Amino acid sequence: KRRNGIFKKAHELTVLCDAKVSLIMFSNTGKFHEYISPSTTTKKIYDMYQTTLGFDLWSSHYERMTETMKKLKDSNNKLRREIG
Repeated sequence: KRRNGIFKKAHELTVLCDAKVSLIMFSNTGKFHEYISPSTTTKKIYDMYQTTLGFDLWSSHYERMTETMKKLKDSNNKLRREIG
């Protein structure tokens, strides 16, 4: 009931205020619920958020992924040399 009310308010903000809204919610049981304004995407909302605050939420994650990828490639190459 309350969740539906929150999603209804998010929809009203979208319609009445021409606002771009992204609402992400997890219940106590871990069930995922999401509302996103029809005129946008969650990614666009987060990109606007990052731009407004002047920082990049994804760069450190990307750097860690790149480093992990490099280590895995090096390990893979080493194992291939040992096999061959």
